[in-house]
Amino acid sequence: MSLLDKYDKVSARHQRLLSFGRDPFNICMDRIVSATEAVINGRDVILVGTNNYLGLTFDPDCVDAAADAVVREGTGTTGSRIANGTYASHRGLEQAIAGFLGRRAAMVFPTGYQANLGILAGLAGPDDTILLDADSHASIYDGCRLSGAKLIRFRHNSAEDLDKRLARLGKGAGGTLVVVEGIYSMLGDQAPLDEFVDVKRRHGVELLVDEAHSLGVFGDRGRGLVEAAGVEEDVDYVVGTFSKSLGAVGGFGASDHPAFERLRYTSRPYMFTASSSPSTIATAMAALDKIQSRPELRQQLWRNARALYDGLTELGFSICAEASAIIALKMPSEAAAVYMWNALLEAGVYVNLALPPGTPDGSSLLRCSLSAAHTPEQVTRICEIFGACLEALKAWDDAQSAAE
Repeated sequence: MSLLDKYDKVSARHQRLLSFGRDPFNICMDRIVSATEAVINGRDVILVGTNNYLGLTFDPDCVDAAADAVVREGTGTTGSRIANGTYASHRGLEQAIAGFLGRRAAMVFPTGYQANLGILAGLAGPDDTILLDADSHASIYDGCRLSGAKLIRFRHNSAEDLDKRLARLGKGAGGTLVVVEGIYSMLGDQAPLDEFVDVKRRHGVELLVDEAHSLGVFGDRGRGLVEAAGVEEDVDYVVGTFSKSLGAVGGFGASDHPAFERLRYTSRPYMFTASSSPSTIATAMAALDKIQSRPELRQQLWRNARALYDGLTELGFSICAEASAIIALKMPSEAAAVYMWNALLEAGVYVNLALPPGTPDGSSLLRCSLSAAHTPEQVTRICEIFGACLEALKAWDDAQSAAE
């Protein structure tokens, strides 16, 4: 038996998806036109599923910073951070992130995924315990497993369940870390950070918050949900990514802990992978400056998010959480979700399709993510296309029912 034979069921399911039209998990962008537009399969498409929250991927200053860095320092570092891969720009970005977040220190990683792997695996070990929200991202789960720590899940966004599980640990849990996200990427719902902080204080444990989808979006200064919730002093570690609001690639961890720098020598994902290219670091640095100097981007993002939320609500869609940069629509079935995704793409709107088992509660979702770069006219057009595709879905569903 081949090692790949076990994926026959996956292949069969994939073929069922293809019966509705295009492969939703193998989309190729023929050409990126702007932060909100692309050509897919020869068709002009409005992008509503890119996590490009502040629209910085085509910002002239960010593009120029990347180009200048390539000319000045080359295309790559060809080494890890503990070898030849630490440039002055890496240190400069770490200092800038720490200053922006009001933290003592920060570490930069080549991807947001590796940031979670590196921070979690560096912090905890086999004698420790990590409690994580059940809906946490795969990178958090993998970081916890890599650490070797005892892993305990608690119910999504339930401070009460976390409290109960911490109470059961007693005194023999070693070091104890609680891990939550600020905004959850599938549904767009927020963590009740004030409640989690109360539990954390009561049990004397440490708290890590992943701000991947909330950095640049929440808070008066764009520092994330930790800032917006007023709990910055009570959060021990913050992890984030450059691939959302900053429009680049990479990730970071930051903390006030005086021994945080020790992770540079205990985090295998940090120690044994090549460091980020100079152009990537320069782009992230320029984008970080935009978050701080252009609060109007955040304001425009929220106007767009509320307009799309209101428009889709009026059409009768079931929306999974309150208005934010992520607007997830719960579809009645997997077939309906796949049909609707194809109809939207054919009509000129790209969104993310999310299906079980990668979704909470086995839901089938159409996941939209807004950008500050979307124009009001684009948001209106998106709603119009959603409305037309919804009518097509109803007609298709009636035809299916009649055929049964």
